[in-house]
Amino acid sequence: MAEQELTFWDHLDVLRGSLIKILGVTILFMVIAFIMKDFLFSIVLAPKESDFITYQWLEKAAQFINPDAHMEYFQVQLINTGLANQFMVHMKTAFFMGVLCASPYIIYLLFNFVAPALYENEKHYAVQLVGGGYIMFVLGVLLSYFLIFPFTFRFLGTYQVSDEVTNMISLDSYTDTLWTLSFLMGVVFEIPVICWLLAKFGLIKASMMQNYRRHAIVVILVVAAIITPTTDVFTLMLVAMPIWFLYEFSIFIVKHTRK
Repeated sequence: MAEQELTFWDHLDVLRGSLIKILGVTILFMVIAFIMKDFLFSIVLAPKESDFITYQWLEKAAQFINPDAHMEYFQVQLINTGLANQFMVHMKTAFFMGVLCASPYIIYLLFNFVAPALYENEKHYAVQLVGGGYIMFVLGVLLSYFLIFPFTFRFLGTYQVSDEVTNMISLDSYTDTLWTLSFLMGVVFEIPVICWLLAKFGLIKASMMQNYRRHAIVVILVVAAIITPTTDVFTLMLVAMPIWFLYEFSIFIVKHTRK
């Protein structure tokens, strides 16, 4: 028997059911993250310690070249400046982690809602687009957490114009910078996926991207300056370099993409 076509209100009921499931799963992960406070903040606060895994890898790489090389020890003490700030930071962090952990299920539900309206070939490309976009977003978040944010925090957190001036960094400033950089780098990592999609429609070519490489570098620096939460050149270049790499990687993808 042929499958009965759903009405507009039936689609709304399906969408409402999906949204309720999304909300329920997100709240569940948020509550779990909130309860596991010590484990949660051991991850969030790890980049501020000198024994963070990125610094250990860097030290091993330096010792491979020079066995006597050692990373300089550093420690930055975070402070709290508001009565309810620590609780609000805890809530916000649990929410972000809840959304991040629930994101595969959220994407699965949303895709299942849209999929019946697509043809088979459209589903094939949609799976590639959504799957590739999600993977690239996660890679951007991981790059920010393991590389960009730790070096940004280490440089700015220990920088002093004088020994008489002590850095006092607030907890909310630390977490806001971490989440902002992570989200923006996740969005920036969508560049290859967007270029692949545009190449599929025949809107861009690899030769065009190569010809406008100099212009792209200027745009990359401007974008890096906009998304960088600080105003120092060190962080600007630390953000701009991965974006430039993504642009070059996008050229490679476009070159091997069939229209």
